[in-house]
Amino acid sequence: MNIAVVGTGYVGLVSGACFAEVGHNVVCMDRDQAKIAFLKQGGIPIYEEGLEPIVFRNVAASRLRFTDSLADALKGAEVVFLAIGTPQGEDGSADLSMVLQASEQIGASMTASLILVQKSTCPVGTARELDGRVRRGQEARGVEIPFSVVSNPEFLREGNAVRDFMAPDRVVIGADDEGAGRRIASLYEKIAPPERVLVMDRASAELTKYAANAFLATKISFINDIANLCELLGADVENVRRGIGSDTRIGPAFLAAGIGYGGSCFPKDVTALVKTSTDHACTLRIVEAAEGVNRDQWKRQVAKVVSYFGGSLAGRRMAILGVAFKPGTDDMREAPAIAVTHDLIEYGAEVWAYDPIAMDNARLVMDARVQYATNLANCLAQADAVILMTEWPEFRDMDLAAVGASVKRRVLFDFRNAIVPANAAAAGFEYFGVGRAAGASALAMAGQ
Repeated sequence: MNIAVVGTGYVGLVSGACFAEVGHNVVCMDRDQAKIAFLKQGGIPIYEEGLEPIVFRNVAASRLRFTDSLADALKGAEVVFLAIGTPQGEDGSADLSMVLQASEQIGASMTASLILVQKSTCPVGTARELDGRVRRGQEARGVEIPFSVVSNPEFLREGNAVRDFMAPDRVVIGADDEGAGRRIASLYEKIAPPERVLVMDRASAELTKYAANAFLATKISFINDIANLCELLGADVENVRRGIGSDTRIGPAFLAAGIGYGGSCFPKDVTALVKTSTDHACTLRIVEAAEGVNRDQWKRQVAKVVSYFGGSLAGRRMAILGVAFKPGTDDMREAPAIAVTHDLIEYGAEVWAYDPIAMDNARLVMDARVQYATNLANCLAQADAVILMTEWPEFRDMDLAAVGASVKRRVLFDFRNAIVPANAAAAGFEYFGVGRAAGASALAMAGQ
């Protein structure tokens, strides 16, 4: 099938490349001319494991190409995917301006019938609104061409996006037009077995995406709440996690205590869902509580560091290991490291940061006073404390004895519970995790 993808971010580029990989003819369009030029020159504007060879292979096979012209992208297209960002607005709602504008432009540019697929994360009712926008675009040209709007939300995890697309848990398709729904389902024939392709009405599909992310965010906030209690009781959240995660009704996924969730999806989607519920005079009490726990979680971890040093970090050098919101990506959107490093500096610390992938993006969004190390050893040199923020493999597997020889003071704050406490102790480190016994004793000594 001939497919056009509007937007070449994480969702658009991965979706376009993977559709090409299973045999479809795909053109990816973006109005950012510099990005398209970079893609045409063989560059990949995002870091995503496994994406580069798929792009190269399908460009070489002429199944994938790039353009900055919407009219060019629409030529011969049977299906058009909208993979445009829906950032959080000032009131917490999803900003749909770019999606709506693109839909109207598609209506004004299309020359043959097509199916417009809403891949972007949008609140319930957006597909219906896109109907009107496409018609408005057609009316501006004085034409009337058949089309359908389908919701097909993405469930891609950054760092695992290619694997998630090619072997999905489920494919959700929302269609009020039965024929359009079947046609979009056919795109996934080589990707997902029929029982994993869930066709439903558009409103249910739109809400499914938000409900899924809110539930996962709630699991994270729940285990962080339990971790905070563990620190006060002298329990170890990792043991609790194993105990409850072994229950098949609960499962271990998203039960890792830490600094809290970040990234491009959970924070804005949870907030947008709460805003939607408020607009309809409904209170999502559990979701609102999950959001509140996450908002406070990084503050609790900063408080541990400040308490350890007696209430002031003046003259203290902090080594920050990892700044991306999660390993496997260079994405800094809503990364907890942004707020943590800012607060450490406000308490007087000298902050040095190192991330194997995300350094360039970090410089664009982090406190201007953060200093960036060229490598791990440079970051650790003469540090008064090591703070692990992102559980990259090179941090999980680092030689703690060598680290101990480099730092000024052997203190490790592990905000991802990535290090085995016994290994840290064997290397002479005072270890403070999240919800772990060592952290509990530290809080007790600090009078919290």
